[in-house]
Amino acid sequence: MLLYNFIINQLTAYFIMPKKSLFLLFLVFVLRVDAQQQVIPLYKGAAPGSENWTWNETENSDNMYHAHTIFNISRPTLTVYPPDPAVPNTGTAVIVCPGGGFHSLSIMQEGYQVVAWLQKKGITAFLLKYRLIHTTVGDPYKQEIDDRTRNGASDERNTVIQMAIADGRTAIAYVRSHATDYGVSPSKIGFIGFSAGGLVAAAVSYDYTPENKPDFSAPIYGPFPPELKAKTIPADAPPLFIAAASDDTYNLNLDAVSLYEAWVKAKHPAELHIYSKGGHGFGMNTQNLPSDSWRDRFSDWMALNGFLGTKK
Repeated sequence: MLLYNFIINQLTAYFIMPKKSLFLLFLVFVLRVDAQQQVIPLYKGAAPGSENWTWNETENSDNMYHAHTIFNISRPTLTVYPPDPAVPNTGTAVIVCPGGGFHSLSIMQEGYQVVAWLQKKGITAFLLKYRLIHTTVGDPYKQEIDDRTRNGASDERNTVIQMAIADGRTAIAYVRSHATDYGVSPSKIGFIGFSAGGLVAAAVSYDYTPENKPDFSAPIYGPFPPELKAKTIPADAPPLFIAAASDDTYNLNLDAVSLYEAWVKAKHPAELHIYSKGGHGFGMNTQNLPSDSWRDRFSDWMALNGFLGTKK
């Protein structure tokens, strides 16, 4: 309903601003598809460690950047998007983990649009809404800026990061245990994350169990924090696809290189793409830059590793 209201508001604006027509057509498509999706709570009851969280998930564009976003997630979920019936089912599942500084989810270019692209590849996509820092001012972007100097904000963020990683692992375990239900192979379950979601994508590639191990992972302009760098990479670590831009606002191109080097030194397969321009948060945006092609390189990489073949 929140997404519906957003689209209705945009449709109203359309008659005043026709240049939004293509964007609105995409949103109408999202609404039509989203209405048919299955939303799965990750936990029975309250999520462990956040049992006293009572705030409600909000989805809108009423913020300082007028960006469509989701925030105040206290009950993490997976939304299932089956592959496009017009293409062969590859049997591959990919969990999609948008970024947003652990304050919000950049749900359009790092969520819905990624899902739609994966569906066209014959992949079953699972959109992960993981737990986020509680926004008390109504604007997650403003709060993210305020939290840079707020006492206690750093500890709160670190706690929420661990919750988000736990949600990522729980999501993988859920998909694997229900693989038959969704027509996917339990050995073809991948994880792609952007920015903050990229940190989650890297973290779930460590300290896993057979139930929650990703078969491949793709951290896209994600952080590689010191606590992860200090960990031992598992002997059977999954292959990684890594991408970022040299002009990343937060210098996460350097983290991308460090993650790649760590994986290769441990003799595990990894592919790295660093684009000269693209900035931070390029996601599925079209900027008419070489960084727009990251999705094609990711597709090539999945095919090379056997994740785009027809389901067997």
